[in-house]
Amino acid sequence: MPIPLPAHWTLLPRDFYRRHPTEVAPQLLNKILVRDDGRAGRIVEVEAYAGSEDPAAHSHRGPTRRNATMFGEPGHLYVYFTYGMHWGSNAVCGDIGQGAGVLLRAIEPLQGLDLIRSARPGARRDRDLANGPGKLSQAMGITGEFDGADLVAPDRGLAIVDDGTSPPDTPAVGPRIGISQAIDFHWRWHVPGHPHVPAWRPHPSKRRTPLK
Repeated sequence: MPIPLPAHWTLLPRDFYRRHPTEVAPQLLNKILVRDDGRAGRIVEVEAYAGSEDPAAHSHRGPTRRNATMFGEPGHLYVYFTYGMHWGSNAVCGDIGQGAGVLLRAIEPLQGLDLIRSARPGARRDRDLANGPGKLSQAMGITGEFDGADLVAPDRGLAIVDDGTSPPDTPAVGPRIGISQAIDFHWRWHVPGHPHVPAWRPHPSKRRTPLK
């Protein structure tokens, strides 16, 4: 099913993603993740992962059956299962074979609020609907069936678009969350002061916390 987009919303081109993930990640801030069922959310927090140069990346040791999408064409979605309960959604970046991507950590729901709330019945407030990578995937109905989806084509009813809102001139930056390696890589960016970005402790947490 084609994705109905407002006239001023444009699909991001393939070349947008064909760069190092640390270049792509801050530029994804304020872009919009959209579904063909009317759900849409503004991306407000991201993390970059850079293949063989990044010990925290799933792709650090090379391609496997699980991470194969990361080594494919940029502009596709890499979806992985983590902690036995959550799906993570990543935009593949760089060149084919590099295994790079950007984890979508949080969005501000914009459209399809009824569907998003229905997908996230445990959320007490709208700001909790998609303020974490697992919550984001659940809110947008993203599961392993979307692994490999082309965000540029788009296929499987999922895309990332630009509505003309620029990324912040000075995005907030810090260490990535929930990892035990390369913790000195400050490769997490978010929109400063945005209410849909969760507050984090200064050190990564290793606890496996269920969604709420």
